[in-house]
Amino acid sequence: MTPPPSPLSRRGVLAGAASLAGTGVALSAGVPQAAAGTGARRGPRDTVVFRDVRPMGAAKAVDLTVVDGRITRDPAPRGAKVVDGGGRIALPALVDAHIHPEKTTWGGAWVSRKPADTIAELAQQDVELFHSQRRTVAERAYGLMAHAVTRGTRGMRAHADIAPAYGLAGVEGLGQARERLAHALDVQIVAFPQHGVIRTPGTAELLTRAARDGLVDMVGGLDPIGFDHALDEQLDLLFGLADRYGVGIDIHLHDRGENGLTALRGIIDRTRALSLRGRVTVSHVFCLPGLSDTELARTAKDLGELDIALTTVAPSASLVLPIEKLREHGVRVGLGSDGVRDSWSPFGNADMLHRAHLLGWVTDVRLDQELNACYEAGAHGGADVMRLPRADLTPGSPADFVLLRAECLPQVVVDLPARDLVVHGGRVVARDGRLV
Repeated sequence: MTPPPSPLSRRGVLAGAASLAGTGVALSAGVPQAAAGTGARRGPRDTVVFRDVRPMGAAKAVDLTVVDGRITRDPAPRGAKVVDGGGRIALPALVDAHIHPEKTTWGGAWVSRKPADTIAELAQQDVELFHSQRRTVAERAYGLMAHAVTRGTRGMRAHADIAPAYGLAGVEGLGQARERLAHALDVQIVAFPQHGVIRTPGTAELLTRAARDGLVDMVGGLDPIGFDHALDEQLDLLFGLADRYGVGIDIHLHDRGENGLTALRGIIDRTRALSLRGRVTVSHVFCLPGLSDTELARTAKDLGELDIALTTVAPSASLVLPIEKLREHGVRVGLGSDGVRDSWSPFGNADMLHRAHLLGWVTDVRLDQELNACYEAGAHGGADVMRLPRADLTPGSPADFVLLRAECLPQVVVDLPARDLVVHGGRVVARDGRLV
């Protein structure tokens, strides 16, 4: 396989993960019920009217009435609170199905990245950066997660490194940040074994503690063949924890070709054997985009029947998942932003509208319905993965939406206008790029 560009970068790792997986550490559950950490909604019969808004870019403005955090078709009672929408478009809030807030340097001093020739060196730089930061994980993660809220994110599945080098600091810090933002953001936490599950002694014990003590919603895995070189050991451990402690699983699978497909088959077989339908997610899944339509359909059928969810960060045209083809088989597919300004890369912004824009860019779309589908991947795809109810602006749906100025949804995906107001559970939680 073609090696990644040098010096090594996140994009390079994603492009060359299969070929480099054996040299070092690779990159960064489905909980079947509503997302853990779901933000508390407002009190009984709390009514707000959002006046003069255009749901999904409709030509005619209407009033959206919200009662107890949900949109209703009933008329608002006299004296209800009114928020003027000023003719803005109302769009469903977005969901980040795959992000690493615990690694970020967002909001801090600039970090100059050092050259790296192997994934192991990047992982070591993770450790160095972690110990060099004056701000705690909770502070850094909160800053990034709060920023995501101001850009219209209603929920996220957050991965935190768990390894002897960090102990449980990552998942504990994310837990603190989640608690601070419970009014504005629904968060699931994944214990992610960046340094390997089997190859790094002590990691399995930390994963067990995190699951047993209720610190995480899911346990993660990483390239069982290409990186850990222990397919059965890794998967047996992870699926055993899920079965024993009732957590979900979200496995990073960068391996391509036969290694990736073998690992995916192992995940499918264990999901079926342990009756973990709907509780397993596989992230990245670079072994799928290159399959023939026949092979893809055969695999997607199994994924759909077992309700195994997938996530993509749309890293490139060759590695983005074929979302629409997978959905034809009932596969839940979410979009995520991955790492943000960490030791792996200076890029990233936790803005899921921008990620929907990138999805359109890498897949070279041009039709309005294709651009709309990119937004839907960022809004409803992630909600499906996290088991959040879709915020589709219909009666009964959660009042989680953004208000912005634009002509229509396709233009929003292309132009990325400012999110003027962000609403979560019927409450304005951000205005003009700042938390309220």
